[in-house]
Amino acid sequence: EFRRVLFRSAPTVAPTAAAAATKPAAAPTTAPAAAAGGGFDWKKYKGESLSVLLVTSPRADVLTKNQKEFEELTGIKVEADVVPEQQQRQKTVIEFTSGNPSFDITQISLHVQKSLIGKGKWMLDLNPLLKDASMTDPELAFSDFGKPSVDYSTQADGRMDTMPNNLDFWIVYYNKEIFEKKGLKAPQTHDDLVAAAKAIHDPKAGVYGFAGRGLKNANVPVWTGLLHGWGADTLDPKDMSLKTTTDEAIAAATLYKELLSKYAPEGVVGFNWNECQTAFMQGTVGIWYDGIGFATPLEDATKSKVVGKVGYIVTPKGPKAQHAAMFGDGIGITNATKKKGPAWLYIQWATGKANQARLLSSGGGSPARQSAYTSADATKNLTVPKEWFDTLVASTKVGRPGLPQIIPVTEFRDIFGVGLTNMISGADPKAELTKATEEFKPVLEKSLKS
Repeated sequence: EFRRVLFRSAPTVAPTAAAAATKPAAAPTTAPAAAAGGGFDWKKYKGESLSVLLVTSPRADVLTKNQKEFEELTGIKVEADVVPEQQQRQKTVIEFTSGNPSFDITQISLHVQKSLIGKGKWMLDLNPLLKDASMTDPELAFSDFGKPSVDYSTQADGRMDTMPNNLDFWIVYYNKEIFEKKGLKAPQTHDDLVAAAKAIHDPKAGVYGFAGRGLKNANVPVWTGLLHGWGADTLDPKDMSLKTTTDEAIAAATLYKELLSKYAPEGVVGFNWNECQTAFMQGTVGIWYDGIGFATPLEDATKSKVVGKVGYIVTPKGPKAQHAAMFGDGIGITNATKKKGPAWLYIQWATGKANQARLLSSGGGSPARQSAYTSADATKNLTVPKEWFDTLVASTKVGRPGLPQIIPVTEFRDIFGVGLTNMISGADPKAELTKATEEFKPVLEKSLKS
């Protein structure tokens, strides 16, 4: 059951603003009140405690900032452990494999962990709980979740082992002040991107044209995102053959090499998103290409020197197409926990309308709920420019999965990530992609047979 059917592609688009408009329910600014006299009982597990494992991100910020709300609503105490992305992923796999995870609830990066989690059946199928009126608050309104989000959270066998939380689209951030000084307009194509980076780049003055992930593994979405500009992917979902040495794949890798070897800050081979973000916030970088959920700190005057100077645009068009690389995360319950009831209350609260609206208004991501996009509260309370919101809505119309939906996606990122890092130091893109493809092919074939 975990062979070819498991590797179906994720949906190519996310909920659009137009689709959201067909569901006008506004997102509340507070969580539902505990029932009094016959309604849903949020206090049924009062006195319990939960351990929650989250990824360091704006999504986690929303949950931890408002955690007291859940505790007061339910009487359940929550201990939230917020861990950097790579370490969190390692921790989940190690503890799931041990059979005795220390957490009751965890956040899952669907673009990396979905197939592996599904194969191990480490997380609880939420479908039965959704159908149980005694366990699910009617206000959960599951139909409010967009189909692409639900599909992304659903395994090939029909088990939905996470609740949809966020879809992340990659965009371009640019420094308007730097662009204006150079007489540049926002890049609309790949060629514009390179030309702007070249015009801005002035290391002697401490200004760099482009920032992107150079660190192995983390850097692969930069390449695959650029590859979408040729209307191409790294894997053929029909026959599961690798498309990593095609002319398009080599061209995208060559573009990656040019941007990061010629116009990026020194030491970019060690950059993940946080190093890129830090450099951009200091006002020393003209263009940054990464996920849309990083806007909040850029507009925070206590952390950023570019407040009010940031431009947000959809990923520029390539030679043949324009797509925004799409990633996502969900949150679910471990199969091993003895606290499934309390954990389900937390999941309902965490992915409720209030928190989804907060996620949008903070600029922390792309909510899975359609109502968030038409919520007057969410748009009125935006802590980031409306340009960010408009870019998000436009990106949902051109979303395309940023990574292949395969079990060994981590190995894919590791192997091809090394090749990309080597390119920054001068290695030939074609040679590196050929070498990586030969190394990864047997890994993929083995996973298809297991």
